[in-house]
Amino acid sequence: MMRAMPAIDSTHNPRIRAAAALRERRDRTATGLALVDGARECRRALEAGVVVESAFICPPLLRSEDALAAVTALRPAGVTPLEVSERAFEALAYGDRSDGVILVVRAPSTRLEDLAIGDSPLVLVTEDVEKPGNLGAVLRTADAAGCDAVIAIGGTDPFNPNVIRASIGTVFSVPFAATSAGAALDWLRARDVRLVAARVDAATLYTDADLRGALAIILGSEATGLSEAWLGPDIEAVRLPMLGLADSLNVSASAAILAFEARRQRGVPERPSTPAGGTR
Repeated sequence: MMRAMPAIDSTHNPRIRAAAALRERRDRTATGLALVDGARECRRALEAGVVVESAFICPPLLRSEDALAAVTALRPAGVTPLEVSERAFEALAYGDRSDGVILVVRAPSTRLEDLAIGDSPLVLVTEDVEKPGNLGAVLRTADAAGCDAVIAIGGTDPFNPNVIRASIGTVFSVPFAATSAGAALDWLRARDVRLVAARVDAATLYTDADLRGALAIILGSEATGLSEAWLGPDIEAVRLPMLGLADSLNVSASAAILAFEARRQRGVPERPSTPAGGTR
């Protein structure tokens, strides 16, 4: 184990306090940095090539394969971790995480113009999803279903620690952009991407819709649904059958159903081999 610097024990250490401040959106916005807490999440951020500004490790807590792999990956990334005590680590850890490694990373670009998709992409679009856990779960679904990108309109900060946790680090590997509804519509239409919006009052069942080809599936929040921006004549509306008392599903559940139906219609390819040292 690397022990390049003496242990930091004080919870008031300036580097500890600066990193812990990244739990707040205003600090992430001001600095362009994000806090990655959790061994699996750290490992996936490193595998995705995210720029690491600093790393904190607590050797007594480095027990899992993912934690050890993340620390090992720091050296080729040119990062010397700061060793901290368990007390100092607790001041950094988000919630009940105790995996022994935390990263401060440069948040990847979320500009729509930096998003690259193929000729027949499958894209998930979310509008005004405020709960970080829901956006993280949508990203995890996009990864699992082999979606080409996720576009978020409004809603939560994609690098909220709870988004990173709920996505189990896939926020760093799934192509992602944050923009306005108008910009997203223009961008998708310019690329001849068909638009399918999930609406509770749609006439067409999702299983009757053609979800093949270049396609964007648009999902709104449970509270307000989709805005009027998604009522254009070129936007097909589909619904999920609701057979009980509830009139809608959690947005992440709807995303999973629709994404995997699109994947079924397109054909399910063989799962790509896991990168060397990677876990799923």
